[in-house]
Formats: sequence, structure tokens, C-alpha cells
Amino acid sequence: MTFKRPDSGASLPLTATNLPARGTASTSPRRLAAMLSVAVATLAGGCGVMNPWRDPDESNAKLEKLLKVPEVPGVVGEAAVSHGLNYVAVEGVAAINGLAGTGGSVPPSGLRDQLVDEMKKHEVPDPNLFLERPETALVRVQAIIPPGVRRGDPIDLRIISPPQTGAADLHGGWLMDTRLRQQQTLSGVVRKSDVLVVGTGQILTRASIRGGDDQNLKLEGLVLGGGRLQQGRKLGLVIRPEYQHVKIAAQLADSINQRFYFYEGKNRGGIATAREDDYIEISVHPRYRRNLHRMMAVVRMVVAAGESADTQRRLVDLGRQMSEPTTAADAALQLEALGERAVPTLLEALQSNDREIRFYAAEALAYLDRNEAIEPLEEAITDQPAFRHPGLLALEGMGGSSSLDALKRLLNQSSIETRYGALRSIRRRSDGQIAIRPTKLGPGVDLYQIASEGPPFIAVSLAERAEIAVFGDDTAVTVNDFLMGPAGLMVRPADGDPTQLRISRFRPGDQDRRATVPATVSGLLSGIVSTGGDYGDCVSILRQAKEQQMLACNLAIDPLPDALRSYYRDGSDDSNDPASLPPANVTADTQDDSQTSWWSWWKS
Repeated sequence: MTFKRPDSGASLPLTATNLPARGTASTSPRRLAAMLSVAVATLAGGCGVMNPWRDPDESNAKLEKLLKVPEVPGVVGEAAVSHGLNYVAVEGVAAINGLAGTGGSVPPSGLRDQLVDEMKKHEVPDPNLFLERPETALVRVQAIIPPGVRRGDPIDLRIISPPQTGAADLHGGWLMDTRLRQQQTLSGVVRKSDVLVVGTGQILTRASIRGGDDQNLKLEGLVLGGGRLQQGRKLGLVIRPEYQHVKIAAQLADSINQRFYFYEGKNRGGIATAREDDYIEISVHPRYRRNLHRMMAVVRMVVAAGESADTQRRLVDLGRQMSEPTTAADAALQLEALGERAVPTLLEALQSNDREIRFYAAEALAYLDRNEAIEPLEEAITDQPAFRHPGLLALEGMGGSSSLDALKRLLNQSSIETRYGALRSIRRRSDGQIAIRPTKLGPGVDLYQIASEGPPFIAVSLAERAEIAVFGDDTAVTVNDFLMGPAGLMVRPADGDPTQLRISRFRPGDQDRRATVPATVSGLLSGIVSTGGDYGDCVSILRQAKEQQMLACNLAIDPLPDALRSYYRDGSDDSNDPASLPPANVTADTQDDSQTSWWSWWKS
């Protein structure tokens, strides 16, 4: 039997919807027409004017219907649906410079005209001549904006060299300032939004990750965390037509704010604001910053009438549902929506012998900031691959040293994805720098050296930021002859000393650079950066070293837990754990996980 979590926080399919959320103060044409008809009917009645074409009883009935307040529903979700949880695609065109003669001229095209116009607006001198230089290239830039983001949040950028350009390789290139907009074709005309993302940064090509002779891999890449959002995205609830009334909207917002609130200084604020009779704006609660889909699922489970005499009966009924694995996931969400009143029921469910029930109870308790959730969550993350992604999200958002200690203990597990997922969660926390502190190898490249009792391995990031993590001891690098990297990079053993490596870089028009470093992973990476290398150089050399058996440990490419992994109650999904793979490279190709890297095209 298969159960797939509906609130896993996984990405939704891309849709071409407008970015701005609903909820402005304007009145819709439909509502304006209704208001005018009511006003006309009222004035007509007050002046004693009879409409010979309309039955007075019919007019009165319609007026009563418009003024009648609908009955309050049981829970918010009966009256409203979530709005703003879709992902928005934006794109633009940009120039890349800093290439080692692998750029090229750009033939006349709409993309070139668009870029030249953009460069002129920002007073770039002689843009046409600039695009003809061999160290520059024209590229398309794309990004996917997730829901609930705030202005200034970082975002990854996808880089694609369009066909029929003279560029041969984007490795080592720097994306110049670019502006991304949402684009839609309406009535045969391309319409563009305001600038939603601006971006710049170092490019990591697909060839650095995958290797091989495919030329296309050299013309596609990422800029990790290189974009900055210029507008936030709002969430909301759209009220169904049969419940659209200002009193219902106000009641729903008030009930939500009784459950979800936070303090700004001495002031208490709620997350819900009734903007219209058919729309409630929802702010992101700090506790759910990393799991918006769960927050909206819980919001829709809030009892619409607030505190009532039925609460105790509801708790008893949900307690029975928590005792059955097939209904426990939904019951846990409803109990989480009840808040502190549900804690005893959830604590009782923690005593169940069923690990699925224990996990759902612990997950709900974690979002209620109860430390009783920490131990069962840590156990579930360790033992059950299907619970790793939601379990790590729950621990990541909990405050206090106890949850941080649990994440630090997970760094010692045998599972590669558990350890790297725990590292990511620690790094995102406000107190993460207390537990782990990276070494800055160079501009935009971080190295984490994590003491771990598990088997050693190296993890390379393909999302958020350029980072390399070494778990366990600083692994030795054994170079028997040489390694030839991109952009004139060469790694050799030092003369007469097997514990040292000699790193050289030869580029036309630039002075030769050399460095002698310890023959370890950290020494190799620091030597690459000191000779002018970037993140792509580091990743490319590590990949080659592993392919040629010069590394004694595994190399893992973004080995994060799958957000969409199914839970099989007979335990048959344990083989999906990457920890069970043989001692070889654990790459995005060897994991059945469409979320391992941000775009699945990295795996194609």
C-alpha cells in the first residue's frame, strides 16, 4: 500500500500565472455591478418609483439574498482555497564576460537586439563591439520563483547559450548584471512584467559536473544564488462564492489569527488580513518559512468559528483517527491547527508502536515547538528514507539548542543524504554558525570540514550556494601522473614528495600561476582557488579525481533527501536509501529523485 504525503513541501508544476497576488482594495466589475443594482433598487423603492418590467417580490428576494450572511463553515478549508502556491517562471537575456577566448560573435537576432537595448539603457559604451569580443557571449537567463518569497531573497539562475552563437564554452564566465521578467503572449503580443529578479555571478557549467564530450554541456549552467528578488510574493485564501461576505471573511481571518500569531516587539500580530469579501491575505509565519505548503494546509484546517463547546469532542475524534495509520497524517494536521489544546492528544500518539503514527505526531509537535518531538523525529530521519525530508524541515525550524544537537548527531549517520541534509538544515538556522563554520576558499566558494563517525565522503552543492563539504577526515588525493582541468589548470605530484601537489595554471594573455599544497582534498581545493580557479574548476577536478580513482572516498552530487518519496507500510522502500548503494560515485543520476538538483535537466 502506498501513501504519498500531500504536505511534503514539494515543488508544484510550473504555471504561467501573474506574479502579483490578489487582494488589492479595488472592486471587481462583477461586484461593482451588483452594488449598483442594489443601489438602484433601493433608490427606486425610496422614491416610490415602480419598475413596470420587474416583479417587486423578485427584487426584494435578490436584495435579501445579497444581504444575508452565510452560515459559518466547520473549518476554513470548507469556505476557501489556497492562492499563490504556484511557481512563476521569469527570463531575460544577458552578456557573459571573462571567458578564456571561448566566447564569440552574436549573429543578428531578436535576443541580440533585446540585449543591446538593455545595455544602452544602462549606458554600456559601444555594446555591439562588446558582443563581438572573444571573451564575451550572449545567453538566455531563466529562474523559477517559489511561493512566499520576500524581496531580497536569493535565487538560482539557469544559463543557456542560444543556438547559432559563436560561443564554445561558458566555463569560467561571469554573468553580467541581468534583469528577469515574467513574459506572456496575449493576442499574439508578448507582454512583459516589471523586473522581478536581478542577477549576476560565476557560472557553473553542466560539463563541470558531468564531464564527457557533449558540447551542449559546456553551453548550459547555473549561477548558484546569483539572483535577488525585487518583489515578494503573497499568499492568500480565495473564498468560495457561496461564502463570500465581509462578515465571513472577517470571521475566518480572526479564527486564523487566534491560532497563528507572532510578536514584533511588544505588539502581537496575526498572519491573516481580510482584504475583500472574497479574499484573505496570508503572511508567512516565521515557524513555517521553509514549509509554506504545510502552513497553508494547516491554515485550512483551522476551525472557522474559533473556540467552541465542540472542541473537546473534536479532540476525542481526532485521537481515534491518530490511532490508525491510514488517517493519522490528516488527523495530525487538524490537531496542529488546534494548537496547544491538541498537545496531549499528540503526545499520546507518540506512544504508538506504529512508526508512521509516531512520525506524524512528532512532526505536528515540532511545528508547535514541543521538544518531545525531537527524539522521535531523529529516529524517523535515521531509519526511514521517506520521512527524511519532512523530518529535517521540522527539526530545522525548531528553536533551541536541543534541536540543533539532534541535527549535529545526524551528521554521524551512515546515510549520505541524511548527513548532507542535516548539514543544509544546520547551515540555514540562525544559530548554525555555532555548530559549523565554513572556510572561505575564495570569492563565493565555501568549504565545510565536518567531523563525522560515518564513512567519509565529499558532497558538492548544485543549489543555493557554491559549497563543498568533506565529511570525515581530510581525504588524501593520490595523483600518479597528472590531472588536466579546464582553463589551463594542471595538477601534478610535487617532485620527490608524495605528500604534496603541484598546481599550475597557464592561460594566454595572463601570467602563469603555481602553488604547492598538501595532497589532501582541502589542500587541492585551496590550491585551485589560489591559482585563480573558481567553483567550476574545483568541481571538475574533484570529478576527474574520483573517475580516475585518485580519491579514496565517495563523491556525492547534491545528495539531498527526496521530497516526494513514498512510504510503504511493508517497509519495501528501504532500498531507495542512497546509503545502500555500492562504494562508487553517488551522483544525481544514481538517485531516483527529481528534486536532487533544482532542474532535472542536470540529470538528462
